[in-house]
Amino acid sequence: MAMSDHVKGKYDEAAGKTKEVVGSATGNERVEAEGKTQNLAGKARDAMGDIKEKAADAVEDLKEKMHKDSE
Repeated sequence: MAMSDHVKGKYDEAAGKTKEVVGSATGNERVEAEGKTQNLAGKARDAMGDIKEKAADAVEDLKEKMHKDSE
């Protein structure tokens, strides 16, 4: 699941940056703003993937510790 967030986040970052550049080059402020928004949303989604991975790792570590303690 977190990997999916990374992939989708990177896609949105790239697509957003492209829109940003095209909007800037053509003087289209709306497209440029959409690009900035999509780029930031992609960065947020990528960061969410990191958080999910760290949470899953913490849960796994806790499970292992609880298993060792019960032995």
